Amino acid sequence: MGFMWIWAGMVLLSVLFGIGNGTLDAVGQAALEGASSALELAFGMTGAVCLWSAVMELMRRCGLADALGRLFRPLLRRLLPRASQDRETLAAVSANVSANLLGLGNAATPLGMQAVQRMAADCGGVASDELCRFVVLNTASIQLLPTTVASIRSACGSAAPMEILPAVWITSVLSVTAGLAAARLLQTIWRK
Repeated sequence: MGFMWIWAGMVLLSVLFGIGNGTLDAVGQAALEGASSALELAFGMTGAVCLWSAVMELMRRCGLADALGRLFRPLLRRLLPRASQDRETLAAVSANVSANLLGLGNAATPLGMQAVQRMAADCGGVASDELCRFVVLNTASIQLLPTTVASIRSACGSAAPMEILPAVWITSVLSVTAGLAAARLLQTIWRK
């Protein structure tokens, strides 16, 4: 609801500045070009999102997603000891991490929400330190294949949409490390 008012305010200010500067035609033209570009990008990304969502579904059905999740369970047990005591919560967390590794944020979101709901059940209305660590891990997420970004690059005409892999690997590892370190530091400060 709040975004609606922000959006309406931005449109109103643009129109008022266009009237005040005598550039209302340019404002209208920019709005039409922006809408056209947004539709082109959305249609260009649709195929890639469908493809990678289907790949994730195939991985899930053939058991590869579970195998990838099992690979990360020892690490997740150290990061989230309470969540790892519940098999279903750990499975949702593992599946979420696996989907994020493949850059499938749209597939990872429902899994992350399921894990958060299960983890929050015992929190009593206040997020636990472990729940906060999971949110940081989910938000920063290490990505091996940045499929969404590659889809955007491809839709915008990039000749090599996956050439960003080394930069994505480095930045995602650094962001997860920094996020988990900050969560640990704030956890320590908050307890004092």
